[in-house]
Amino acid sequence: MKKKLLFIIPSLSSGGGERSLVNLLNQINYSEYEVDLFLLNHQGLFMEHLPGEVKVLPLPEQYRLFSQPAHQSVFMLLAKGYYTIAFNRILYSIRHRYRDNLSIREQYNWKYLSECFPPFDDQYDAAIGFLEKTSTYMCVDKVSARKKIGWVHIDYDQMGMDASFDGLYFRKLHQIVTVSEECAAVLNKRFPEISKKVSVIHNIVSPAVIRRLADADRTDVFSRGKREIVILSIGRLHYQKSFELAVEACKKLIDWGYDVQWNIIGEGEERAPLMELISKNNLDAHFHLLGLKSNPYPYLLQADIYVQTSRFEGKSIAIDEAKIMNKPIVVTDFSTAKDQIKNEVEGLIVEMNAEAVARGVERLINDERLRKQLSDNLSTLQLGTETEIDKLYRLLA
Repeated sequence: MKKKLLFIIPSLSSGGGERSLVNLLNQINYSEYEVDLFLLNHQGLFMEHLPGEVKVLPLPEQYRLFSQPAHQSVFMLLAKGYYTIAFNRILYSIRHRYRDNLSIREQYNWKYLSECFPPFDDQYDAAIGFLEKTSTYMCVDKVSARKKIGWVHIDYDQMGMDASFDGLYFRKLHQIVTVSEECAAVLNKRFPEISKKVSVIHNIVSPAVIRRLADADRTDVFSRGKREIVILSIGRLHYQKSFELAVEACKKLIDWGYDVQWNIIGEGEERAPLMELISKNNLDAHFHLLGLKSNPYPYLLQADIYVQTSRFEGKSIAIDEAKIMNKPIVVTDFSTAKDQIKNEVEGLIVEMNAEAVARGVERLINDERLRKQLSDNLSTLQLGTETEIDKLYRLLA
């Protein structure tokens, strides 16, 4: 008899955690497992990549009403007789305005949001909250399962969350998975009482799939000039990614006389301020926000240099993919950078400021021998992580 699994994640719109889940779901042995997926939003960039065996569960009516604009939501909830949820919707709107930290806002909004979700009907062998916060809280509070697993994709200490709030939920989980040894060390230090529950499963990436998708578009995706150096970054337009450093570094490179085109694949709440910064620095012809791409790999293949300017990461899938494509890489010295890049061997780790990022890129532009050496070193690595799925199977046993 197949084991029944439930995965919970807010959406498959974009992001490393979302891409990680899609990769994982495409590796599961469906002769052994039956998989349900619960999403708060059924629209998303990666929906088309879900395997056909995955059953996407419907949203409850209460949440569909709750997620409408505030006045409309309250009116419809009252009309349907959901009086407690309507009251929670009012409190949710009020509290939402006065919490600047987005992570803490999501943590404390769960008590208002949770009433929208009745307990799941089915009994599961395992339920997996595949992202921090809401996914984990729902897994603990709303699911009946033999095992409950939380998944942490970040350096926990960098998100500014209320650890006492999460500690209550972590203690109720059977296992906590994270994506790198450094992230595990952070969790163990922050929550020593649950350290025996913490294990590492690296993000699943498949070199064969990435290379096949990279070859899907042979056109010049960047429309580059004859001598342009093309730089690529991938990630949500979010404070975490610190893409303002990329804009400022690009400006320095232009001022130093380099003909560069810098592109970012991703979308998010920082688009408007980034566009303003690009315009302020007269970089419209040199710095491009490309939005979301369901297949970013032709862009990665054709880029000359990959740059990651993050303030913090758990384990960046984009960096792993750039390594698979043997790209010269520059990354900022965030806390887990050394988990992914051996400095001067697999890429360059630079200080977290625009000058250092620009100097790292300049060095790669000018030193063809170094670029080739970094790429050659990456080409010798065994970078596929498909077998990481076996670690999950062991946790599910």
